[in-house]
This record gives sequence, C-alpha cells and structure tokens, in this order.
Amino acid sequence: MTSARTTSPRSRTATRDKLFQAAVTLIAEQGFSSTTVEEIAERAGVAKGTVYYNFASKTELFEELLRHGVELLTTDLRQAAERTAERGGGRVDALDAMVRAGLVFIDHYPAFTQLYVAELWRTGRAWNDTLLMVRQEAVAVVESVLRAGVAEGELSEEIDVQLTAAALVGMVLVAALDWKAFQPERSLEDVHAALSLLLQGRVAGHPR
Repeated sequence: MTSARTTSPRSRTATRDKLFQAAVTLIAEQGFSSTTVEEIAERAGVAKGTVYYNFASKTELFEELLRHGVELLTTDLRQAAERTAERGGGRVDALDAMVRAGLVFIDHYPAFTQLYVAELWRTGRAWNDTLLMVRQEAVAVVESVLRAGVAEGELSEEIDVQLTAAALVGMVLVAALDWKAFQPERSLEDVHAALSLLLQGRVAGHPR
C-alpha cells in the first residue's frame, strides 16, 4: 500500500478536496463543535490519520476550508468582470456579471455559503482573522469595479464605494440563501433577473 508520505501532489489535492467537502457539509449540518474528525474522515472515505496528515487539527481544516471557499468565489467574481470588459461591456454590466457569478457559485456550494454567512456573525473564533481577511478580498474585487465606474462617470459620484461593495456581496449571499431555503422552485436565471433590476436601479448613475 502506498504510504501518505509518498502520495503524489495530485492525489493529495484530491484528498484535501474530499476533506473540504466532507467537513463543510457536516459542519453546516450539525455545527463545528459537534462534528468530529472521525466523522469527517468517514464522510470523505479516508482514514482518520489522513485528516491529521493534511491538517494539524480540525480548527486548521476549518480555517483552510473558509479560505479555500472564499478564494474560489473571489476568482469567479474577478473572472466575470474581466470577461465582461473583454466583450466591451461597461462597469454596471461587470457588476451584473459578478452578481450572476456569485449566484452560480452559491448554487454549486450551498452548504459552504450557509456556513460562511453563519460564521460572519460569530466572534471569538480562532479563524475570525482569516475570515475577515478573505471576506475583504472578495469585497475588494467589487470595490475596484465600482471605483472604476465612478472615475469613468458611469456610476454616481455619490456612491459610498466600500459600503456599496459590501452591500452588493451581502445582497447576493442573503438573496441566494433565501432562494435555496424558501423559493427553490425559482431558476437561477429568475433570481439573477430580479437582482439585476435592483442593481440597475440602485447603482447605475442614469436609467438604462
């Protein structure tokens, strides 16, 4: 049998991904304190020792889980804005594309999103600093588009960039969670269309 220490980088990445998925699902279902390393290993289909080989502790696993998930979201948001710019779209178009990218991400990772939003309200956690740091990275992507839009005259100069960026990210997170929990019959396109109208009315400097 191949030992953990001779596992290929690709195999180790696959193992870590399985651990992330198992941990986020279990913790979203029953909470961090109630979730054991044994349960995470069982859900991931690996030995308990594999968890400790990849992560020093359950806390480290959770901290890395938060970082990994938000980095995926940040990448999706940035790429949505870049693709819009390549097609010649404006800044409001980029923001709209980012809203849709956020909804797609949440549609793919609902358990992670539920967990992330819940952790934003908690204090005294070992991973609070990490959570705040990765949250700011996601919000900063939206801030950059807003600032460019204001500088170019497409967006209103009255916009509070920091607060508006945070509000847009929060709007997508909360609306998507409400969609998944209470209005699952709606399609992603339907939810995006509703948020797009809200975005156009609240952020654009003039009617479109």
